[in-house]
Amino acid sequence: MTLALGLVADLVDVDALRASFVTHPPTTAGGSVRWVDVEHHASLPSTNRRALELARPGLVVLADHQSAGRGRLDRGWESPVGASLLLSATVPVPATGTGWLPLLAGLAVARAVREVAGVRAVLKWPNDVLLPADEDRKVCGVLCELGSAPGRAPVVVVGIGVNLTQGSDALPVPTATSLALAGAGSVDPTALAGAVLRHLAVAVDALVAGGDAAAAARASYRGACDTLGREVRLQRTGAPDVVGTAVDLDDDGRLVLETAAGERGAWAAGDVVHARREPVGP
Repeated sequence: MTLALGLVADLVDVDALRASFVTHPPTTAGGSVRWVDVEHHASLPSTNRRALELARPGLVVLADHQSAGRGRLDRGWESPVGASLLLSATVPVPATGTGWLPLLAGLAVARAVREVAGVRAVLKWPNDVLLPADEDRKVCGVLCELGSAPGRAPVVVVGIGVNLTQGSDALPVPTATSLALAGAGSVDPTALAGAVLRHLAVAVDALVAGGDAAAAARASYRGACDTLGREVRLQRTGAPDVVGTAVDLDDDGRLVLETAAGERGAWAAGDVVHARREPVGP
């Protein structure tokens, strides 16, 4: 299926996005995250690279196009000009639970997609955002990187790319999709960016607060993670694949797999491939 979809000029209204931080604060008073600076670029090599260069807490970098975008496991990220929401946001490094930050960033996107686009989204561990309405194809990737600048505390740069308007011929792999292909209709990129940043701030604040807030955030991720309970293949760079049932996440956000032999192990990185579900009914 190919859609003749137009590109979006001036993808995000930066003034409206800044105003939303005032009218709809990302989190409660006293929270650790405040979006204080927004940069918009027509094109950048990478929004993450720009955010890492500056490493300022509360910075949001947006671009209509990336010439050298990157995803997890050092993969490239391709998108036509104006067809994806491309942003990077800098957040403080939580004292504990840092391993959960990439996971909760994915949860923030899934919640924003449902809120703004009206499309149900689920997560493939650790943070791929999938759309069940389009055969669990991937609509968003998340890349978190640690950065610092002289005289400043370290930050985590959370890079997010959401496919908005691509037709199938503009997507790099058949397992990818866009909100348009999933039937979302017209999606306001500014509203989506604002929702992503708001949910991300809430997630980071929960990790920083610890205790019940962090536990609730981890429980919310488990509820949205479609990997748990499924047979999966974990593909690892330079190491054999691991095949088993995804039974849990440990305290550091690692995926716990149980093999057919009953052996359990926890894995911090790798590419998960879900086994196809068997059809139900006659």
